[in-house]
Amino acid sequence: MNPFIQLGIRHDIVNAISELGFENPTPIQEQSIPVLLTGSNDFVGLAQTGTGKTAAFGLPLLELLDFDENHPQALILCPTRELCLQITNDLKNYSKNVKNVNVVAVYGGASISDQLRQIKRGVQIVVATPGRMLDIINRKAIDFSQVKYVVLDEADEMLNMGFQEDIDSILSTTPDEKKTWLFSATMPSEVRRIAKKYMNDPFELTMGEKNTGNVNIDHEYYTVRARDKYAAFKRIVDFNPEIFGIVFCRTKIETQEIAESLIKDGYNADSLHGDLSQQQRDKVMKRYRERSLQLLIATDVAARGIDVNDVTHVINYSLPDEIENYTHRSGRTARAGKTGVSIAIINSKEMGKIRQIERVIGKKFVKAEIPSGFDVCEKQLFALVHKVHNVQVNEQQIEQYIPRIMDEFKDLTKEDVIKRFASLEFNRFLDYYKNAPDLNATYEEGRTRDGLGERAPRERGSSEYTRLFINLGSVDDFNRGDLLGYICNTTKISGRTVGKIDVKGVYSFFEVGNGDVNQVMEAFKTIEFNGREVRIEISGEGVSSSERRSGGGGYKKREGGGGGGYRGGERREGGGERRERSGNTGGGFRDFSGKRREDRPERRKRY
Repeated sequence: MNPFIQLGIRHDIVNAISELGFENPTPIQEQSIPVLLTGSNDFVGLAQTGTGKTAAFGLPLLELLDFDENHPQALILCPTRELCLQITNDLKNYSKNVKNVNVVAVYGGASISDQLRQIKRGVQIVVATPGRMLDIINRKAIDFSQVKYVVLDEADEMLNMGFQEDIDSILSTTPDEKKTWLFSATMPSEVRRIAKKYMNDPFELTMGEKNTGNVNIDHEYYTVRARDKYAAFKRIVDFNPEIFGIVFCRTKIETQEIAESLIKDGYNADSLHGDLSQQQRDKVMKRYRERSLQLLIATDVAARGIDVNDVTHVINYSLPDEIENYTHRSGRTARAGKTGVSIAIINSKEMGKIRQIERVIGKKFVKAEIPSGFDVCEKQLFALVHKVHNVQVNEQQIEQYIPRIMDEFKDLTKEDVIKRFASLEFNRFLDYYKNAPDLNATYEEGRTRDGLGERAPRERGSSEYTRLFINLGSVDDFNRGDLLGYICNTTKISGRTVGKIDVKGVYSFFEVGNGDVNQVMEAFKTIEFNGREVRIEISGEGVSSSERRSGGGGYKKREGGGGGGYRGGERREGGGERRERSGNTGGGFRDFSGKRREDRPERRKRY
């Protein structure tokens, strides 16, 4: 008999979760579901992320609610849009064999009118972020007078994000006799207070010791000089060819800068932070779940609720300000009983914080050495060899090409073929890591200012660079990373040769090396974007019109100085999609690929 049936879950729901891969309940599901199914207790569940909390409260709700009645009976509050959508999708999947189940996601960044229409049609379970939920309540568009159950998921994070007053206001509209279920990864004093305020003698369940981390996660730290931080980070990534990770930064700006630097250096990366629109966030997460992104660079708030399978590494590019947040960060890996690695890149002044985190999670960090250039090259080479050895060969399709392949290699020995094949990728790493310095910092060396690690320094805006104008900007849904990828894809120049990018509303500026100017201008001569000509002009100051027309190899420079105007009538209506970047999955150094518009009709929508 299926173990979930023995817990008291009925067959049609068990059949649905079996198709999702649920074979045996996790410890928190096994211990919480029988208690919650009674419907008679308030409940506090303390467990790490990735342990199956959504099913722990979701399955009992589906058993306890009356779906013949079409009014709100359960309210689930959570801190972020991503987690709101995740819970909603999970509940819909669990209940696909149950009739008349209506679950509505209520969150900011999406159309409130659509959400109001869904509520008006009838709903039994509302999954919401506090801010948008309070907005709908204030419009008197929902009635919680018959709510039987309230779930506070990730309660510690909701309080960290300042939702205490919103939660108070929302719960004041619910009946006193309702049951409240609180789930949290940590139990700071603020969560303890909210439990006392809203609950009556709750049943408490703690999986492991309070505030401890997942035992399946290995914790490592690397000590580096501040100026070497980015280079060390890249070397760690390159030393793990199969990495599929989340990189945490402290601020939105740092998140964007790291993502843009990685894109320039040829990695499959993108950023996730609060300044992105919901459409952009959904697109980034879709790419990450499909593994077309190798690295997701995120802030703490943006990454809450990300439930992606098989994340191999969590990298703390910057340690969190709140120690408890480290538990949430590391919990993005080693989910559902799997193993993972949580890495912290620090300077020596942050050793005290590492010791604090060790006390909180109840586990020691291992001091790791940043690999040498030789170590990285060796690791990448044998990762390639391993991949070739295990590749699945389509015998039927490849057979027709074998004679031509053998003819091409007829003058080479087996050893020659192997050497040449391995060198295709290996040479890139050999060139890059030739004479690579030791990036490990000793205690004394680590006494440097904290800050964003420097890449190979170069002077932005110097005489080696030319500033160009382009008539595309943020209204076309471009941020700096998007524009960088678009330029590199169109011109075939390396992202490393692109200097400062300044995105305005309806136009932008970017710098390229003087030697690349003609190539860029030529490449954009026949390019269109959403049906209009893309214009590239050299941005110059203090030069007469006649000099501009005669200078720059015959290309017309932009009049009006470096700030550059915008010629009216070209502002487009609506937002375009963000361009998807290509790149290798092994942390290599590959330039972006792409062709001109007429050669790539499938890209017509973007280009």
